Amino acid sequence: MATQPLVVDEVISWPNVGVIDLRSDTVTKPTPAMRAAMAAAEVGDDVYGEDPTVNRLEERAAEVFQREAAIFVPTGTMGNQIAIRLHTQHGQEVICESRAHIVDWELAMVAAFSGCQLRTLPAERGILTWDAIRTAILPKIYYRTTTGLISLENTHNRGGGTVTPLDTLEEIWAGAKAAGLPVHLDGARVFHAATYLGIPVAALTRGFDTVMFCLSKGLCAPVGSMLAGSRELIDRARIFRKSLGGGLRQAGVLAAAGLIALDEMTLRLGEDHANARLLAEGLAKIPQVEIDLGAVQTNLVIFTLRDGEDYDGLVTRLKRRGVLASAVNPPGIRLVTHHDVDREACERALAILVEEIQKG
Repeated sequence: MATQPLVVDEVISWPNVGVIDLRSDTVTKPTPAMRAAMAAAEVGDDVYGEDPTVNRLEERAAEVFQREAAIFVPTGTMGNQIAIRLHTQHGQEVICESRAHIVDWELAMVAAFSGCQLRTLPAERGILTWDAIRTAILPKIYYRTTTGLISLENTHNRGGGTVTPLDTLEEIWAGAKAAGLPVHLDGARVFHAATYLGIPVAALTRGFDTVMFCLSKGLCAPVGSMLAGSRELIDRARIFRKSLGGGLRQAGVLAAAGLIALDEMTLRLGEDHANARLLAEGLAKIPQVEIDLGAVQTNLVIFTLRDGEDYDGLVTRLKRRGVLASAVNPPGIRLVTHHDVDREACERALAILVEEIQKG
């Protein structure tokens, strides 16, 4: 989820810890191994299909997700919007959860690019079920619009990094297939979901027609996301990527980092989950804090305050002490753990949070 950027100034950092940036896992920097791979990357013109490193990344992503093909795109938003365009016709509806990324943070591109409108459904912790979805599928009557696509988000950002269980997904996949509807996954953090459930990402996504996932959210790649699906869909996706200005040239310098993100950084996400749990359990002990510990399943922590605290004011006070957090709407504070904030930094951040919240 995007948030208003904060200018990092007047920060008082702690010795040996520095600024503790918990605003998002998009702030991760490339690892030394990534920088070395980027410097040595073999490159070519990707619009011509001649960048060998991009080609390897796309082949590897397709292999990991057990799909026919995949395409490298600059951003997750572009990947989502290409997928929606692939599956829909102008004038149709897309069913999604009411706090989905495609609702709040993709600038109405569902309407602008695909000519569709969103049919949003509120769900506890952001987790949609087939019972909720089927009631929103419109009948095929010539004087009404029709449902063109179901879009899910796993993990669900605004839900607090919550994970949709596999059995819930299986019921949705079966129902959508019976209804003749495609299903897309905004899987920006789907490796977090797979880690939490302890199953391969291919098993967790097998029933989706298309899957988008990010390489730059917590996996340390500097740029990029992937869209995976059938060969026919990905061939068409190249047309839409180009129309959105995503025609890439010597992109192997980015894809080289993406390969390391995909094969190595996905293996350590459990550390981020443990650090998020540390923060959540510590915050839960503060009388002024309201937090749903059951929703803290991956690397996101969202909490609110009982006494009407000025959330922006708290964010400002934390920043001055070297801890960067995000105020989210509806009112609350979001913390996101990632590779670049280790256990020591999270412990220090928790101590500062406790002091500032209790200070009020």
